[in-house]
Amino acid sequence: MKKEYLVLDKVEGALIELSKVHAVGYGEIVQVENNLGEKKLGRVIKIDGDKVVVQVFGSTLGHSVENTKVSFEGRPFEIPLSKDILGRTFNGVGMPIDNGGDIYADKFYNVNGRPINPVSREYPRDYIQTGISSIDGLITLIRGQKLPIFSGSGLPHNELAAQIVRQAKIKVKGEERDNFSIVFAAIGVKHDEAFFFKEAFKKAGVQNKVVMYINYADDPIMERIIAPRAALTAAEYLAFEENQHVLVIMTDITSYGEALREVSSLREEVPSRRGYPGYLYSDLASLYERAGMLKDREGSVTLIPILTMPNDDITHPIPDLTGYITEGQIVLSRELHQKNIYPPINVLPSLSRLMKDGIGEGYTREDHPDVSNQLFSAYSKVQEVRALAQIVGEDDLSDKDKKYMKFGESFEENFVTQSYVENRDIENTLELSWKTLSLLSQEELDRLKPALIEKYMK
Repeated sequence: MKKEYLVLDKVEGALIELSKVHAVGYGEIVQVENNLGEKKLGRVIKIDGDKVVVQVFGSTLGHSVENTKVSFEGRPFEIPLSKDILGRTFNGVGMPIDNGGDIYADKFYNVNGRPINPVSREYPRDYIQTGISSIDGLITLIRGQKLPIFSGSGLPHNELAAQIVRQAKIKVKGEERDNFSIVFAAIGVKHDEAFFFKEAFKKAGVQNKVVMYINYADDPIMERIIAPRAALTAAEYLAFEENQHVLVIMTDITSYGEALREVSSLREEVPSRRGYPGYLYSDLASLYERAGMLKDREGSVTLIPILTMPNDDITHPIPDLTGYITEGQIVLSRELHQKNIYPPINVLPSLSRLMKDGIGEGYTREDHPDVSNQLFSAYSKVQEVRALAQIVGEDDLSDKDKKYMKFGESFEENFVTQSYVENRDIENTLELSWKTLSLLSQEELDRLKPALIEKYMK
């Protein structure tokens, strides 16, 4: 039931304070209107007895305690959803911005979603082929997984995300499925970044399978907090009501964290690490844990959040807490980027914790687990040899160490490096793995079974 209040205590920044307010809920949506008829959305962000604080989605310029009316809608933030959202572009609060008209739906969905009962969750098994060797071969993405990309300012994480969207294919029990769609959430991005993604999807011909939620850097800060939730709500609808396999890509979670910190500061909450609110962990978990599969539904939600680490610091609160919640990470390296290696994925600190259950015979190929372990082991040895070469010089290395140096160069230049438009299937990736490993002597291949060496080594 809608309730209207004409008396306000304070209008400051994007916040409105009211008193003598009863029977409203946290997160409830409000309509804010001034005497000129200008309307804005807002949300209840604090309740203290009969006092309420409302965060307005936008500027309160032109609003004052004398000329503003606040209407409480009696409902949480909801968006209309139907299958017509595919191929459409929305802003951070789910309103169309592509001149395609409104979405008409029989039902509105709460953007906060509902937690998945752990008993109802299906364990992730089938892999998603991204066409990128370093991911498919060594950090395999599994359907229903949450696997973030840890990047840094200036690194090509946007290009990598666009390439994954363009090339991703899902295989369930070894069979490729066409009920595959993508939800893309851009959080606090510049206009040229959003244009890059739109053009990339259009050129790849996948725009009809993509739903975009874009929050620009100059949009209201509160939209930045709603945008990923609106995107995940759309993903859940497509997955669990339309039986789609949905890949959700979000960039940039760091912008989301900064927005959370700013709103927390406006609320005058006690700050925690580096000024972020103490509930940052649980708030991030409320996003990430919406990925997954249900036992009684065909669809799935797979999540790839992208976050830029300030000063490339992996111990920063956002990547640090993200690592505790998600099932691994893909780490981009500035050092590899400076060598003109694309994608600059540093495979050693990267991992996919669910990979072991979605590769091998019946999923990818029988040799995949052993080849992956051998590549990790050999490349780890390369780092030791390179450190030694800096001390004694490359000419004084043993013959075995020189082979490892050659292997490391080939691994980075041929296996990790691939073109932005190059799409390698899993067979090509595994063949390339064997070709790279052939640079080492057989006694060094201690993670591979002799039968596999005999069958695949050429």
